[in-house]
This record gives sequence, C-alpha cells and structure tokens, in this order.
Amino acid sequence: MKRILVLLSVILGGCAGYQSPDRAQWQMYLKGASFMEMNETARIAKKPIFQGDGGRTVAESVKQSATTEYGDKTQNENAMYIGYMSKLENELYDALRRPGLSVQRAGTDVVVLMIRDALMELNAPEISADGDKNLKIVSDILKKYDATFIEIAGYTDSMRDTSAANALSFDMASRVAVYLARAGVKPTRMFIVGRGAARPIAAQDELGRLTNRRVELRILPVR
Repeated sequence: MKRILVLLSVILGGCAGYQSPDRAQWQMYLKGASFMEMNETARIAKKPIFQGDGGRTVAESVKQSATTEYGDKTQNENAMYIGYMSKLENELYDALRRPGLSVQRAGTDVVVLMIRDALMELNAPEISADGDKNLKIVSDILKKYDATFIEIAGYTDSMRDTSAANALSFDMASRVAVYLARAGVKPTRMFIVGRGAARPIAAQDELGRLTNRRVELRILPVR
C-alpha cells in the first residue's frame, strides 16, 4: 500500500503544472532586476551590476578570429554583434513556430512577441501549460545567449481604467520575469515594465484586443 501511495504522489507531482510563487516572494526571485525602460542610460548603469554578477559582454563571449585584429575596429565589432544576435534570432525563430508567438528583428535587437493566450490561463493570471512549454524554450535559449540584456514589457488592450491597465500589464511582465529567473536567467539582465494599453499592434476590435494583450521580450547585446 505504501509503495502505491508513493507511486501516485510521483505521478501526480509529475503532472502538476507550473505555479507562480506567492507574490510576496517575487522580489526575491527578481533581485537585481531593473523596473524601468531599457534605454541607453539605463543599460550603461546596469552593465557593472550585470558584470558583477558574472555577466559577460558579447566580445567576451564570442571566440575572436584573427581577422578581427585587422580593418576598422567599429565595423568588426558591429559585425560581431550582428552575428551573435542573428544566431540568437534564428534559434528563437526555429523553436517558437507556435500559435501566438513571433520573433522579429530590428537592427541588432531581437523581439519575441507572445500574446497572452500563448502564456496565461484563459480566465486567470497564472502561467498556462502551453505558457510553461513556451517559456521553457525561451529561457533555455536566453541562458545559451547570455551576453544580452532583456526588456520584459507587458501590454493590455484598450481599457477604460488606465491605472488598472498599467497594473495588469506589469503583472504579466513580472510573472514572465519570475518564470525566467526561476529557470536560471539572471535577473541582472532584466528590465521589467508594464505599458498598459500603449503601443497597440492591432485594431481594438474583438480579435485585435486579443493580440494587444501580450508580453514582449526585447533582447539587446551587451557591448
């Protein structure tokens, strides 16, 4: 009988989905994260904190070839950053061919767009089973390409109450950040913001509102 109970507990434990920790513990998991926009000034201020936590720049992460010693230094460095981020983009793109997810490129920035339905339960703020799978993929790739900063931004559809929209979007971003931190992505790489209904990417009709409820990861190389 005892062996049966042990077996059942293992089976049930293995079937249990991801559960966000109590909100009171979020700050512990996100120690070192910045709760602000990821602009240039913020990145410059963040870099020594990131490096003090064992973080490396792209130049320190990439094996340098002999050709980088010749020619224009700026051009060589830009090529190195572009190459590093292209590999990151390609891995994310190949791994995230799933409904509600997209990977985009802007210069050396890589943006992962995740609509809420690909992350959260339908009628609850908790990470869903699909969200668990999707974020596991993202976290594994982010740990591999660790010479990067990450802005985690939450967005809602148009809401009458601006304060509620900002709070809801920040909650979504924070839940994703906590997941990534628990999966081993260093919080010292993270900038976490909630932008409410700002920057809609679709119309505010029934279908568009579902798309506007989203979390975006903007990933930049650490120079």
